[in-house]
Amino acid sequence: MRENPRTDAFVRVRGASENNLRDVDVDVPRDQIVAFTGVSGSGKSSLAFGTIFTEAQRRYLESVAPYARRLIQQGHDPHVDSITGLPPAVALQQRRGAPSSRSSVGTVTTLSNSLRMLFSRAGTYPEGFTTRLDSDAFSPNTVVGACPQCHGIGVARDVTEASLVPDPSLSIRDGAIAAWPGAWQGKNLRDITITLGYDIDRPWRDLPQADRDWLLFTDEQPVVRIIPLRDRIEKPYKGKFWSAKKYVFHTLADSQSEMMRKKVLQFVRSGPCPLCHGTGLRREALAVTFAGRSIAELNALPMTELAAVIRPTTELTDPAAALPTNRSGERTDVAVAITTDLLARITVLIDLGLGYLGLGRVTTTLSPGEMQRLRLATQLRSGLFGVVYVLDEPSAGLHPADAEQLLEVLEQLKSSGNSVFVVEHNMDVVRHADWIVDVGPSAGEGGGEVLYSGEVEGLAAVDASLTRPYLFPAQHTHRREARARREPTQWIDVEGICLHNLTGIDVTVPLGALVAVTGVSGSGKSTLVSRVLYDVVRAKLHPTADDEGSLGADSEPADESGVAEATVPDARADALTVRRTAGLEHIGRLVRVDQKPIGRTPRSNLATYTGLFDSVRAAFARTDLAVERGYTASRFSFNVAGGRCETCLGEGFISVELLFLPGSYGRCPTCHGARYNPETLEITYDGKSIADVLGLTVQQAADFLSGIPAASRSLKTLLDVGLGYLRLGQPATELSGGEAQRIKLATELQRMRRGHTLYLLDEPTTGLHPADVQRLLTQLHALVDAGDTVVVVEHDMDVVVDADWVIDLGPAGGDAGGKIVAAGTPDAVAENPRSRTAPYLAARLAR
Repeated sequence: MRENPRTDAFVRVRGASENNLRDVDVDVPRDQIVAFTGVSGSGKSSLAFGTIFTEAQRRYLESVAPYARRLIQQGHDPHVDSITGLPPAVALQQRRGAPSSRSSVGTVTTLSNSLRMLFSRAGTYPEGFTTRLDSDAFSPNTVVGACPQCHGIGVARDVTEASLVPDPSLSIRDGAIAAWPGAWQGKNLRDITITLGYDIDRPWRDLPQADRDWLLFTDEQPVVRIIPLRDRIEKPYKGKFWSAKKYVFHTLADSQSEMMRKKVLQFVRSGPCPLCHGTGLRREALAVTFAGRSIAELNALPMTELAAVIRPTTELTDPAAALPTNRSGERTDVAVAITTDLLARITVLIDLGLGYLGLGRVTTTLSPGEMQRLRLATQLRSGLFGVVYVLDEPSAGLHPADAEQLLEVLEQLKSSGNSVFVVEHNMDVVRHADWIVDVGPSAGEGGGEVLYSGEVEGLAAVDASLTRPYLFPAQHTHRREARARREPTQWIDVEGICLHNLTGIDVTVPLGALVAVTGVSGSGKSTLVSRVLYDVVRAKLHPTADDEGSLGADSEPADESGVAEATVPDARADALTVRRTAGLEHIGRLVRVDQKPIGRTPRSNLATYTGLFDSVRAAFARTDLAVERGYTASRFSFNVAGGRCETCLGEGFISVELLFLPGSYGRCPTCHGARYNPETLEITYDGKSIADVLGLTVQQAADFLSGIPAASRSLKTLLDVGLGYLRLGQPATELSGGEAQRIKLATELQRMRRGHTLYLLDEPTTGLHPADVQRLLTQLHALVDAGDTVVVVEHDMDVVVDADWVIDLGPAGGDAGGKIVAAGTPDAVAENPRSRTAPYLAARLAR
């Protein structure tokens, strides 16, 4: 007899075949905390997100009117026979901050809305205000609130005489106005300047100030008749004058040449807008205060301090006892109501370890873990009941001390009548769960099975589980032998560091070692590694380069010094200053490996990013039939006309637009997803077409392409970092941040390295099962054994305990952090009573 889903306490999944899942049947309890575990690529996310959440979302969208449904971005229908007992679901996945400087902590959490309302309804207005401002007037993202000069950005970009003329001892003829173009255009402007009556042979500093100002800053563009003064005969022509400032901003706005834009950017200076002082708000809004502070000042405070500012208002027992004046509403019932709600919502964020953030902090500077916890806090206050929350590694980016606060929040969600499903690798979080679903046994084709579904203790009896030895270390008989700590070969010193919450600190980093940088969230770890170390070493190695050696989003690994897109830095970001550096001469090369995507479109994939696809295409071009037909390697690119399918333009799928229903994607009816035209697919290498090769996993391709040395080297390094389950043609948009970082690391490992290299990694274990962490550690140690230095920002104690040196920051986050609490070997740091990392490190050393 079929169970009634309203009384049955389980979500029952039958026949799940999403991605690598093998016709999975599993029962998952509702109203519990359920942990989905397994090695990377085992299929746990396919079960939790790709099947359970996607089916819940599909059912909800079916209830939406067809016209409205077509406006909602939808995923595919999951490959599953049936799911019963499934409540509405909310997914909180790992995503980086929105790519907009206007998105902030306050806007994501909607706390900014409440704060603006507080100032509008309960702020203290200065003399002269006849009416209260609307809440929109306190937002830099609205027309009525944005500063008219910077349009709410808070940044003024301009040029100065010093930036346009770096060497005033030169004359105009000798190139004093460095911002002017070179070659013929520069000669043309000099001829125009002569015709206008200016002296181009006197040193710039000796010209009258009025002349200098006009040449650099005027908006006038007089047209004059030029008679060329050259040896050869040329006809006179009319030339238009461009001041240095006008030329710079015209180039930035209209030039299609990245090289030209990049060149003129060096003459632009960014700073806080002089009208709004960097706040982005009109003066009228800044004149209103609450508790003696403007809204900009409250937005800049860490939330722990903001809570302290508004708490006295929430504690007013009789607001009406002190009647408000015409200018102030701080002691009204409205003020008490708004501040009470604000304080309750801020407290949730503080409990999640985010009290060091300010409401004005832009989301582009936040980690995926911080973004997920912001959304989690919003859900905690939503008051929803009977919902399944599906979370993607909520402990990512969390120090073990902060993870304890996270567990309390998950318990609150459960006690409110909700189900909490977490895809998780942190064994401390998994132990806290009520139920565990372990997927495996390995990755890719070797996974896709539910090895165990039940109470946590029961997994101890499942021999096939790779999670078991890490969840129950006391029962695990195999112990890794303690590795001897390396003795540093040299040291680098950076003294007097001032950036963000790092205020005047000195740091010493050993070379020829694996160095772990630890500390609670917001303590300054990423600032120290990804900004300070990166910037000072880069400045030493490449004084004129913009992004040398950074393997970030869309960087081209074949060119170590890939040119970054020309952008003007945000002046609201603090400038780095250091007093002294030493030892940088020992570093010959710098590589920063981050978690940004390896591409922004499905056309970018593992094979193209690593470069192995070039050698594969060349191999296909050398086959007899390809030579006979005159096919070159470009014929086998799905991005180039000629070999690709022209129906789908090499994408393998097409978008189907329906008039009153949502659009959907389907396999291309011409190539059936192969991406290539029939003529190209007729060319085979050892019996497989180019499309067949893109469909292979890394593990399969390692055997099949063993005869192509360049491809074989790439595939071996991908296997070494635990990515054997990925398909060669898997789109970059389907890869997690951890997978993207390991692909970049694998790409770096296959290079011929020269000189002492400093590697900087920010939480490389994100998204990794403990078994995969050990594989990654093997590769990091191999880099150090080769004579290089690896510095990692890390919370995983398995990595920290295996390091040669630990730098622990703290003692807390935000303004309460930014200090080096302890530095030394893991054993020494574990004994430091001031370190919040020490107890967790000591516990790991004791195993």
